[in-house]
Amino acid sequence: MIDDSIVFPGLGLRFDFSPVAFKIFGLEVRWYGIIIAIGFLCGFLASTYFAKKEEVNPEVLLDIAIIALPVAIIFARVYYVIFNFKEFKGNLMSIFAIRQGGIAIYGAVIGALLSTYIYCRIKNINFFKICDVGVYGLILGQAIGRWGNFVNREAYGYETNLPWRMQIYSSEVGRRIEVHPTFLYESLWDFFVFLLLIFLRKYKKKEGDILGFYLIFYSIGRFFIEGLRTDSLMIGNFRVSQIVAVLCIVVGSAIVVSNRRSFFDKI
Repeated sequence: MIDDSIVFPGLGLRFDFSPVAFKIFGLEVRWYGIIIAIGFLCGFLASTYFAKKEEVNPEVLLDIAIIALPVAIIFARVYYVIFNFKEFKGNLMSIFAIRQGGIAIYGAVIGALLSTYIYCRIKNINFFKICDVGVYGLILGQAIGRWGNFVNREAYGYETNLPWRMQIYSSEVGRRIEVHPTFLYESLWDFFVFLLLIFLRKYKKKEGDILGFYLIFYSIGRFFIEGLRTDSLMIGNFRVSQIVAVLCIVVGSAIVVSNRRSFFDKI
């Protein structure tokens, strides 16, 4: 029998639980989905809090969230399928079997931003102002959502002997291995970025600044953490998420620099 426990031998911690929380009429409800839902709710509440401070109507955020959530899920799946198509080319119908796993956070972010942009264009709302309150919830949701990877025993890194190493069973090698808990690295980084964005709020010069800071700081952490993971989507010898991270850092920097140039031009 396979030992599916999660152990942190250097910390004296052991977790024994199933990825399935419970069943309803034979349908599995997994902890992953529950954690993602909690992350979304906490993120929405955080964005609503900052929306009131920025004089943004919370009902607008609710409208955007209702639209952006399904779009983000679709884009997260499409992103994963595009860069891992070999897994699906033998059975194209498996593309729609999202319950079996296979989504990418950058795809979700792209989908959420795109749907928000279209909504703001239609409603004649300042896109960057909405993004500046939305990214607080986005990064908080990401921080919480990463624990879904923990319960699924996925998104881990290379083998290591560091004191905080995580020991799990790997079906790929057929034995238990001790690895970098990269889900934990990213969750902690995301919580840090969430607090950093709150701190940087007082240095905001123009709409779009907080979005720019989010793109820069989240992507810096993601670039280095991605280099430790064993399940990266690849283009040749390059990790897709590292490429996207670099692009996000460039775009975020361009937004922040442009806003400050406009600010200083007015002085």
